[in-house]
Amino acid sequence: MGKLILSLFVLSIFLNASNIYEKNCVTCHKKLPVTIDKYFYRYLLKYSSKQDVQDAMLKYILNPSKDKTVMPEAFILRFGIKKPTTLSNKQLEEAIEIYWEKYKVFGKLK
Repeated sequence: MGKLILSLFVLSIFLNASNIYEKNCVTCHKKLPVTIDKYFYRYLLKYSSKQDVQDAMLKYILNPSKDKTVMPEAFILRFGIKKPTTLSNKQLEEAIEIYWEKYKVFGKLK
């Protein structure tokens, strides 16, 4: 009986675990007044393709700077430039892919 309860507990933790995007991106961005999807649309307007958007996001998140941001000057003056990520390149690429899949408009427009 004890093993069953322990197994169910471990399984519930596994099933409730958030993905890397939820754990590392959403937790910080939900503190800002600009919703996280707005960043995506700014990247999409500037870079257009999936590869270009993801490359630009990766470069910015690894080494944030005023020159690389897609946010307006007023936003930067109010909130500043983010700190570089502590995620590995692989983790960051995974988070960006999840972000892309969540907000992409391609194939969703009718």
